[in-house]
Amino acid sequence: MPNPFIPESFEPPKLFESECFHFRVLEEAVAELDFEAVMSSQKRLQGIFGPEFDWPKTDMTLEENKKSLKVHKQEFETREAFAYSVFTNSKEKCLGSVYIDPSQSRNYDCEVYLWVRDDSITLDKALYQTVLSWLQNEWPFSKIAFPGRCISWEDWANELKVV
Repeated sequence: MPNPFIPESFEPPKLFESECFHFRVLEEAVAELDFEAVMSSQKRLQGIFGPEFDWPKTDMTLEENKKSLKVHKQEFETREAFAYSVFTNSKEKCLGSVYIDPSQSRNYDCEVYLWVRDDSITLDKALYQTVLSWLQNEWPFSKIAFPGRCISWEDWANELKVV
């Protein structure tokens, strides 16, 4: 990658609070709560990262989830990508996750994926609006892609073919 994903001078937040949500770095410390949220919504979440992705698998284990969260934490620490666990403001219930990745398209600064567990799906639009506003106002991005949400998977695939 010719340019860094984010400027060296930008310090990515480890926490974020909004009216409805509490974000914290997605890491092993939240593994059990995250695993419960993921598996409670497993069927709907398949394809959240694209039609060819089968995460989360029906037989995913807590140990596999812990390994995945370790990778997310390492990516955060090395500034390669930024993943957050989304909680209620009381911090008692894991509602979902937000992933901020370098864009695979040169036309965007980042690509963002997010999800909310099935029993809190009514918060999906609020989470999207919160994340969009947060990224526009507090992060160094001007062009943000939400593949599968604001850009269809077909259009995103075509976007990635542009050289």
